[in-house]
Amino acid sequence: MSKEVILKVENLSKQYRLGTVGTGTISHDLNRFLARIRGKEDPYLKIGESNDRASKGESEYVWALKNINFEVKRGEVLGIIGKNGAGKSTLLKILSKVTGPTTGSIKSNGRIASLLEVGTGFHPEMTGKENIFLNGAILGMTKKEISDKLDEIVSFSGCERYIDTPVKRYSSGMKVRLAFAVAAHLEPDILVVDEVLAVGDAEFQKKAIGKMQDISNEGGRTVLFVSHNMGSILQLCTKGILLKNGNVVFQGNIEDVVSKYLVNNQIKGSAFMIKDSECNKSMFIKSIELKNIIGENLASFKTSECIFIKINIGVNKFISKTSIYLTVLDVHLNKIFSAEKSIVYDIDHEFILKIDDNFLVAGNYQLNLFIHTPEVQRYHQVDEVCQFEVIDDASEFVKYGKLNHGFVFGNYKWIEESL
Repeated sequence: MSKEVILKVENLSKQYRLGTVGTGTISHDLNRFLARIRGKEDPYLKIGESNDRASKGESEYVWALKNINFEVKRGEVLGIIGKNGAGKSTLLKILSKVTGPTTGSIKSNGRIASLLEVGTGFHPEMTGKENIFLNGAILGMTKKEISDKLDEIVSFSGCERYIDTPVKRYSSGMKVRLAFAVAAHLEPDILVVDEVLAVGDAEFQKKAIGKMQDISNEGGRTVLFVSHNMGSILQLCTKGILLKNGNVVFQGNIEDVVSKYLVNNQIKGSAFMIKDSECNKSMFIKSIELKNIIGENLASFKTSECIFIKINIGVNKFISKTSIYLTVLDVHLNKIFSAEKSIVYDIDHEFILKIDDNFLVAGNYQLNLFIHTPEVQRYHQVDEVCQFEVIDDASEFVKYGKLNHGFVFGNYKWIEESL
């Protein structure tokens, strides 16, 4: 392993046995022991299935992780993303030595500090200050190191008023603040942070992300960060890996990894149709379709062609002063633009929104739509439907250098003369 690489994971796998007995039975343990002393492969490694939590399998063994390979260089911030059950927390627990791998190896050049769960290593009957010393000792800090940084840790946590109060009286957010403050001031070579920051408030999340950026940029230390907040991932990380059912399906630049994750988890198709059983509201969104200028249903459009969004509104009982709101989002769920239209008909009606050619830049998009009534702001709402793609076909905006590198094309010109 080169000096630049601080962490290297090779062929890492973790297998679990399902059911009430998670660690195996005596007969299975004996079979494994006999296979090992005979120099043969573990017989139960062959029957493990992919860790797909949504489907029922035939084997009682599953691979929480399977043949994971990656390396992290010193000073990099690696984002680990994936759906619930993809294996993210299992990977961090193995890296933190909370549990061991079934097969494979981990090589690291430095001290690892981890923050995996709220209040990990805290004793509820001890005060916040006492738990700082306890948790710091668990993470490998000396008593002198903790004493020297005590004021800084307490100040960063924002829990100074309660620092001499037993932790059992802390909120979950206060526990996270204190635990993160201790881990961040340990000055580890590798800091491992799970989704726990989601428990903190917006002010603390901003402070925590800033601290992790300082650890990486100024201290030259490495951070492994797991989160479902793609904004935080994009803000903090430089590289990423995408896990699915215990396997690495993509790794590389963080923007590419996040885009891959979001696109894979979007609702596919260029049309949305409400189920008949859900048509019980006074007014409801019946269907949405994406069409081109000749009326074809499409999920892919060129930058040089118009997009027509056809919206069908069902009316069981007319409500006056009602409007429909449509929002176009990118893959990071940023709002590109919104459009509003009043509903003035007391029968089922169809609306068409036209998006002009050379308006949206190349990328993947989706729609949010809701009906607004005077009594209920979002009377009927459908989110993240009708995924569509805009493909760059070298339109005039691109040809003549008028492209505004943002969400939409910029139709502008410079005025040389002074006004």
